Amino acid sequence: MFSFVRSFLVLLLLCLSTSSFADGPKFKKGSIQIGTTTIKAEFAITDAEQQHGLMNRTEIPDNFGMLFMFEDEDYRSFWMKNTFVNLSIAYIGSNKKILEIIDMEASKSSLDANPKTYPSSAKAKYALEVKQGWFAKNKIKVGDVIKKINMK
Repeated sequence: MFSFVRSFLVLLLLCLSTSSFADGPKFKKGSIQIGTTTIKAEFAITDAEQQHGLMNRTEIPDNFGMLFMFEDEDYRSFWMKNTFVNLSIAYIGSNKKILEIIDMEASKSSLDANPKTYPSSAKAKYALEVKQGWFAKNKIKVGDVIKKINMK
C-alpha cells in the first residue's frame, strides 16, 4: 500500500510541475509606443520566453503585441509552430527603426513538424508580433520608430 501511495504522489508532483510549464512563461507586461500609437505588450526577453512566444494562443487582442528583445543585433527567423492566429511581424534594428514587416500564416496543426519560417532580410535586435493587419490598420510602416517601451 505504501508503494502505491508513494507512486501516486510522485505522479501527482510530476503532473503539477509540468502543468505550469505547459501554460508557458510569465511574461513581463507593459506598452509600446510607435509614432502616436500605443499598444499593450508582453515582453519576451529570456531564451525560454522567446522560444515560447505566442504559442498555443487561439486569439490575440486587436491592440496587443509581443516584443522580442535580443541581446545583440543579428539575422532572425521566426516560425508559427503551435501558433493558431495569423500574425504580422516587424523586424526592428537597434536604433528601434522598423526594418521590415512580414505577414505570417497561422499553424494548421500542433502536429506540423516543419512549420514555415519567416527570416529577416537584415540584422534585427527586436521583433514585434501583432495580429495580422495591425500595422497596416494603424498606418505603421517600414522606417517608423519605436518611441517608447514601458515595461512594468
